[in-house]
Amino acid sequence: MLEEYDIDKLNPRPNPYAKELKKQITIKIAPSVIDYFKSESQETGIPYQTLINLYLVDCVKSKRKLEIAWK
Repeated sequence: MLEEYDIDKLNPRPNPYAKELKKQITIKIAPSVIDYFKSESQETGIPYQTLINLYLVDCVKSKRKLEIAWK
């Protein structure tokens, strides 16, 4: 292994996942929703924020639309 590398001679490649990088935001979510995903997280072993993201990604892929009915 070299002690130093010449960065100019390296062959940099673009990150193929760069367009899918996550963006940190602030969002208000009902405590019951957070509790639900935390419970699912304990069962699956997947972090609850990842589960929320996976669910939202699924909504986008399936083009799921909200049905809102005001009472």
